[in-house]
Amino acid sequence: MKTVENLYQKFCTEEYDENGVLTRFDIHCPENFNFAYDVIDQIAELEPERRAMVWSDEHGEERVFTFQEMSRFSNQAAQMFRMHGIQKGDRVMLVLKRHYEFWFSILALHKLGAVAIPATNLLTTKDILYRTQAANIKAVVCSGTCDVASFVDEAEKKLGTPYQAKFIAKGSREGWISFNQEIQRYPDHFERENTHADDGMLLYFTSGTTGNPKMVLHSHYYAIYHITTAHNWHCIDPDGLHLSLAETGWGKAAWGKLYGQWFLGGGIYVYDFDKFVPHDLLTIIHKYQITTFCAPPTVFRFLIKEGMDKESLSSLKYVTTAGEALNEEVFNRFKEVTGLSLMEGFGQTETALLVGTLKGMKAKPGSMGKPTPLYPVEIVDENCRPVPIGTVGEIVVRPHPDGRPNGLFKGYYLDEERTSAVWEGGVYHTGDTAYQDEDGYFWYVGRTDDVIKASGYRIGPFEVESVLMEHPAVLEVAVTGAPDPVRGQVVKATIVLTSQYQPSDELKKELQTYVKKTTAPYKYPRIIEFVPELPKTISGKIRRTEIRDRDNKKV
Repeated sequence: MKTVENLYQKFCTEEYDENGVLTRFDIHCPENFNFAYDVIDQIAELEPERRAMVWSDEHGEERVFTFQEMSRFSNQAAQMFRMHGIQKGDRVMLVLKRHYEFWFSILALHKLGAVAIPATNLLTTKDILYRTQAANIKAVVCSGTCDVASFVDEAEKKLGTPYQAKFIAKGSREGWISFNQEIQRYPDHFERENTHADDGMLLYFTSGTTGNPKMVLHSHYYAIYHITTAHNWHCIDPDGLHLSLAETGWGKAAWGKLYGQWFLGGGIYVYDFDKFVPHDLLTIIHKYQITTFCAPPTVFRFLIKEGMDKESLSSLKYVTTAGEALNEEVFNRFKEVTGLSLMEGFGQTETALLVGTLKGMKAKPGSMGKPTPLYPVEIVDENCRPVPIGTVGEIVVRPHPDGRPNGLFKGYYLDEERTSAVWEGGVYHTGDTAYQDEDGYFWYVGRTDDVIKASGYRIGPFEVESVLMEHPAVLEVAVTGAPDPVRGQVVKATIVLTSQYQPSDELKKELQTYVKKTTAPYKYPRIIEFVPELPKTISGKIRRTEIRDRDNKKV
């Protein structure tokens, strides 16, 4: 066994039951733990030529990076950032799509003790202006392959105060420093900065369904809690390649393209693309012999519709899914073709993996799995009391009994009111609801404000959406509660149709009948509205609250 495969055991203790399922996870790391120094640089010393990343883009360019190269490039980037005025504690926004410069930059910021703020290239001037002011962002590193740098310039004009530095990767722009040229000027050695494990390391703007995005701040401890993400959920092969599709601007990139995978010395594959094409993904998986793969259920639906075949996916050993609830039909079809179960997981930008179908567990189609040993997770009622088996309640996380950090976020940056609200009653409120079956598996129902109360029934939108998604006419759907003078609320389905279907009263009746025959009749949508598109947040989450607000105004 190679040296680096046991590196993670320096920082945690794991215990397993007779079936090989993780039952205990405790961390023990130095107070000055820093992922960039203590994992990346350490692997670079132990096995300098170990493969860290295979990167390719949709134009055919390809790069392979070793851990030694990741260590050296991040040292150069750290020297470069420091020379341009970035210091410990400064906030720096990274808008780098899936460019390999993202990894150079984020590791460099970890080494400096600065706070990295990953962001999507879908941001507009307004979004950038809000983020810069809210987090006091000092510098930005942007992709030059899209328009986001021009939006940064527009935001800077509105600010009236220039950024300390603006770097552009894979392109050039007046007033910007060329990342790729400038980095070459600096030495590839960097003396260790004195950082603390509880210092701020990573900040995400997470978009909810109401209000401005919240600023989720994580410390250096956060990286350690993704060991379980990679080791016990993704089941990383240290000599294989792991692919998570997430763009670097989203929290899921930290789950699947960085911390846990590299703790295990595993290689990550990065496909740098702009438009998702199912056929291209199947080709990539086969060409690069991807061994482990993680994507949201929507991607698997596209692969199924594309006509995926066993040969294209023959290299896969383990497949996971998260980001939205998994439809049972998708689970069954994927397993029919590949022989692999889609192992579901659940967590938030504020957490690591909370609930999951871990290695050694039997997958139950549509279930999130069981709480991981990382967190004391419960389902509770409005008074924060545990609910009986089969009863819907809110998923909450209790703090570690001895007060140690347990991978939860430090808080909403500069927002004590929001932080206090989600910690009401001494537990972290996820805002997500579920129920637990007799075997301890969790089943997702919806957000706390999404649950529909109709004629005394509590109906989760996902269970109705899941049924409707199986109908060939439905491309996308959002189920909400619409006000009703008799029932209080009724189930409403707002539907985007596939190209082969047109809106009609006959189709509405067909869909209503379909739901009645497939699930409990009281759940069927009494109201169906066909729309060209659903309202969504910038991260792609459906804004059910916007649909509800619109319906409430009609009353």
